[in-house]
Amino acid sequence: MSSPAADPFEALNAQQRAAVEHGDAPLLVIAGAGSGKTLTLAARVARLVLAGADPQRLMLLTFSRRAAQEMQRRSGRLLHQALGLGATQGPPALPWAGTFHSLGARLLREHAAQIGLAEHFTIADRADSEDLMGLVRQELGLAATRERFPLKATCLAVYSRCVNAQAPLASTLATHFPWCAAWEAELKRLFRAYVAAKHEQHTLDYDDLLLAWHQLLQHVPLARALGERFTHVLVDEYQDTNRLQAAILQALKPDGRGLTVVGDDAQSIYGFRAAEVRNILDFPAQFGPATTVIPLERNYRSTAPILDASNAVIALAAERHAKTLWTAREGGVRPQIVTVDDEAAQATWVADRVLEQREAGVKLTAQAVLFRSSQHSAPLELELTRRRIPFVKYGGLKFLEAAHVKDLLAVLRWAENPKSRLAGFRVAQLVPGIGPAAARRLLDATDAAVDAQAALAAFAPPAAAREDFAALVALMAALRRDGSAWPAELEAVQRWYQPHLERLHPDDAALRLGDLAQLQRLAAAQPTRERFLTELTLDPPQATSDEAGPPHLDEDYLILSTIHSAKGQEWSAVSVLNVVDGCIPADMATGDAAQIEEERRLLYVAMTRAKHQLALVVPQRFYVTQQTRRGDRHLYAGLTRFVPPAVADLFDRIGPAACEPAPPALAAPAVPLIDIAQRLRSAWD
Repeated sequence: MSSPAADPFEALNAQQRAAVEHGDAPLLVIAGAGSGKTLTLAARVARLVLAGADPQRLMLLTFSRRAAQEMQRRSGRLLHQALGLGATQGPPALPWAGTFHSLGARLLREHAAQIGLAEHFTIADRADSEDLMGLVRQELGLAATRERFPLKATCLAVYSRCVNAQAPLASTLATHFPWCAAWEAELKRLFRAYVAAKHEQHTLDYDDLLLAWHQLLQHVPLARALGERFTHVLVDEYQDTNRLQAAILQALKPDGRGLTVVGDDAQSIYGFRAAEVRNILDFPAQFGPATTVIPLERNYRSTAPILDASNAVIALAAERHAKTLWTAREGGVRPQIVTVDDEAAQATWVADRVLEQREAGVKLTAQAVLFRSSQHSAPLELELTRRRIPFVKYGGLKFLEAAHVKDLLAVLRWAENPKSRLAGFRVAQLVPGIGPAAARRLLDATDAAVDAQAALAAFAPPAAAREDFAALVALMAALRRDGSAWPAELEAVQRWYQPHLERLHPDDAALRLGDLAQLQRLAAAQPTRERFLTELTLDPPQATSDEAGPPHLDEDYLILSTIHSAKGQEWSAVSVLNVVDGCIPADMATGDAAQIEEERRLLYVAMTRAKHQLALVVPQRFYVTQQTRRGDRHLYAGLTRFVPPAVADLFDRIGPAACEPAPPALAAPAVPLIDIAQRLRSAWD
């Protein structure tokens, strides 16, 4: 054993140390971009453990699996150092570190019998939830209306917005889905039937995990017990929480004692997901004068000129927690406003700059091009391809949306929950010779039976499917057998599925097998099938590149990304496309003052990703196709309203004199303690 460190927190600055050493009163840490937020939160966790807190009673809530793992790694390293542990000794584990949804799922499983949930409920991912919504929509006859009824994806989006924003259906429709407002009564009926269908199939969707957790906490004895069980609750990225998540924290820690939240109101950019910036703005008022607010203002990422311009942009926000980012680093070039004729000239300028920076020693992977909307990069992608500049674009098909991944997971979900008609319907049709009609007959038979596996074995499939169906019956029997080994189960499923994969996807089966190998790696990190399905559904890889690296042969490649996807990242050189009114802010995001303020924060997030060089590119003309009776035409744009002349003076100007900013638009048990299913249904009465 090595000797304990004299001060494991000596690298912290004064503001970080104040946050780390704070007592038990409610604490809000306003962590500016690049200010060492992750280190500070990890150090606070380590400090609590060193002060005697039980790691089993710490709840650490994050927004991604990776963030939770990184927090545990950093706090573990500090504890290892502080306790003087030997190389073979591990620091105390943090079993309750994870996302809101994953920890909510664990608590709901613990208390399932007390709150009227099936013990072996399964969790539907977004695509499965859409499919179930679509099925219920059809059963109610809403797909056959004479006028345009919202499609299943829109219906689920409305439902999700109501749940997460804790907002009535009528106001949600009026504000976010006005074209659907005439269907309020039908949507209410649809949502009640959707909730009932989930309950019958022992299924919760993504939103239910928060809603049911919140309902659980409405039972005062349970809420009190959980509040005492977790002496400290620490929340990362608090600006991204929605009203339901804030209500869960309020119920867990009514007086705020033991509650620490870390975030930055200036980086609240997920309003379209129902994130509520008021949660962080109102935190001090919510928990009263006992609350301490500590800003982290020293920036370890960007040069002073970039910070000066970023500070000036966000200083014009209508409401914010005051802070001014600064750096101890000296020097640095001023950011640039680059005015170009049109989008083609923009693509040419960016490609030239990328190659110029590469020749100056800045690798392509240290450069990024950011944009407000995915389609904004189309001309640049063509130019990069023409000039053979490799790039990776963050977006596109998500990992769990790939057909082969959904197929394999459906087998596991059906084994875990024989009541899941969605999973069973998909699996049955993987067998050659079984179509939708035969699959429905099979599910009707298993649903009506006491022993689902016996009913599966007794089912008479179409003659063409008999041999392959027998293999499926044998596989499901093995998966449902007590004592079935994990993750060997997944290997058995993959062996069964591989011939079907090669039959269904002959052109790229080898590539798809790589994704299934990735599933094997993820499975090895989870102790049970249920935990694997839960964690993968709640926090999946966004794409194969999340685990296996970008799908490129080139060792160096440029990063293209939406600003939303770039949050939390940093690059040496950053170019931001289309920094004009109509793009930033987007035309569709200027309906009221709150939307405009979020667009301002979006530009701020983009700017603060840059470490050494920043360019805002301003095309003066956009070619628009078939927008008027006159046919194709040019639109003329001005520099975004978020960079008025006084702020623009902090930039170097490249190209023709930029247009002045456009004028801002006007802000327009046997007896459950709680019957969760009934509460979820009654919400739509």
